[in-house]
Amino acid sequence: MGEDLSASRLKRDAILLTAKVALVTGGGGGIGRGIALGLAEFGADVAILDIDGAAAEIVAGLVREKGRRALVIAADVSDRDAVRAGVALCVETLGRLDILVNNAGGTRPIKLLDMTDRQADRQIDLNLKNLVATTQAGASAMVAGGAGGAIINVASIEGFRAAPGYSVYAACKAGMINFTRTIALELSEHGIRINTIAPDLVPTEHMARFAPGIVSDAGKAAQAKYIPLGRAGNLDDCAGVAVFLASDMAAYVTGTTINVDGGTWASSGWTRDDAQGWKLFG
Repeated sequence: MGEDLSASRLKRDAILLTAKVALVTGGGGGIGRGIALGLAEFGADVAILDIDGAAAEIVAGLVREKGRRALVIAADVSDRDAVRAGVALCVETLGRLDILVNNAGGTRPIKLLDMTDRQADRQIDLNLKNLVATTQAGASAMVAGGAGGAIINVASIEGFRAAPGYSVYAACKAGMINFTRTIALELSEHGIRINTIAPDLVPTEHMARFAPGIVSDAGKAAQAKYIPLGRAGNLDDCAGVAVFLASDMAAYVTGTTINVDGGTWASSGWTRDDAQGWKLFG
C-alpha cells in the first residue's frame, strides 16, 4: 500500500538530542558557548574545541552539571591538522559524532586599503579555510558512523549585505552560505544535513569589552529603532535555532540559512519612529 499521507508521526521528543554527540568549534565563549550549553540542555554530549582551553574547561563544567559528558579540545581552528586531530579525539573519547557546529571565527574592522596580506590571510584562515577542514573531517566521521548527522555553520547577516570595514570577513561569510548549499547536495546521500544560521547583533562578553556602546542605554535605544523585534539578540536565540537544526524536528531541512537577526535583513533600511511608525532611511 502507498504511504498514509494523513498519518502524523511527529512526537514531542523529536526535539531531544539524547545519546547524540556534538562538537562545537569556538565553544569556549560567546555564541559557541550558548550553542554548546543549548545542545547539552537537550541531551547531547558535547566536545568543545577552542583556542582558549581554560574557557573551554569552564563550559565543559557547565555541560557536566547538566548530566552530560564533555570533552575539551584546545586547538586553533586555523590549524587544519589540529582540527582533524580534534575530530578524531572526539570520536575516540565520546564514541561518535552526530552534530558538528562550525562556530569559530571573528574579525575586527579594517578598511581594505589599510589591510596587510597577513591580516587578510588570517581572516580567511579563521572564517573560511577552517570551515572546509572541519566539515571534511566531521562529515567523514559521520559517514564512518553510518547514522547520518547534522552540520550547523554559524555565518553572519554580513554574508548577505555590504559591510564597510569588514570586507574579507563578509566575503568569507557569504562563502560559508554558498558552501552550505553546495555541500548539502554532496552529503545528502549519506543522510547528513548541513544548514547555516546567520546572526546579526548578539552582544557577547568580547563585544562588551571592545564595543561598550552596543550595550549602553543609547545603543539599546538605537537597536529598538532599527531591529524590528526591538532588541539585540542573545545566546539563547542562536542556541534555540541550532538545537532545532540538530534535531529530528529539522529532518527535512538542509542547504538553507536561517537569519537569527530580529528582522534586520527584512527591514533593509527601514527604521521605526515612535511618532511616524516605519520610515525608509529615517
